[in-house]
Amino acid sequence: MTAPEALAELAALEDPKARAVNERHGDAHGVNLSKMRGLAKRIGLSTDLARSLWECDDVAGQLLALLIAKPRELSADEIDRMLRSTRSAKAHDWLVNYIARKSPHAEDLRLRWSDDADADARAAHWSLTSTRVQKTPDGLDLDALLDRIERELKDAPEREQWAMNETLAYIGIHHPALRDRAVAIGERLQVLADYPTPPNCTSPFAPIWIAEMVRRQG
Repeated sequence: MTAPEALAELAALEDPKARAVNERHGDAHGVNLSKMRGLAKRIGLSTDLARSLWECDDVAGQLLALLIAKPRELSADEIDRMLRSTRSAKAHDWLVNYIARKSPHAEDLRLRWSDDADADARAAHWSLTSTRVQKTPDGLDLDALLDRIERELKDAPEREQWAMNETLAYIGIHHPALRDRAVAIGERLQVLADYPTPPNCTSPFAPIWIAEMVRRQG
């Protein structure tokens, strides 16, 4: 399948009601994601087609590209360029979760984005840092991460703040020696303390999040 053919199939799936919902969440497209995933499954993995779709500068096209790209076939520079040209909130999230996290260049990208001038790149840094905090913490200076979170979390832009808060919570959840400090930082800064949380969901407020996940660990 060519990029124009894939975009034509996406256009045929366009639903005005879905677009209205998606646009409220920062995603200017009207394609049901289950149907998009079905199209991606039918196409199969193809990094070359993904590259072509990405260059079309279409939100649905970018999302489809992220579903069919092979992370190992994208260079660190390509992933960096893609991050800086994402056209929607979901494309940013999918790029980090489906591509950057699974890339052999994940650690290089995490470090590259640490002090980037672009807040969305810094948000990606914190998302990748959260993965390391959970799975491969050896070599991370967790105290230094908490120092930076304590300085920057309160005034960080929304997407970066959310990702940084996640790192704070994961440090508290997975590293008992630092749990009290992580909770204290959350209590003092009160970031996301008033976030509306549906019933049966865990609040993103770090002290509550930490306490609930530790409780579940038994």
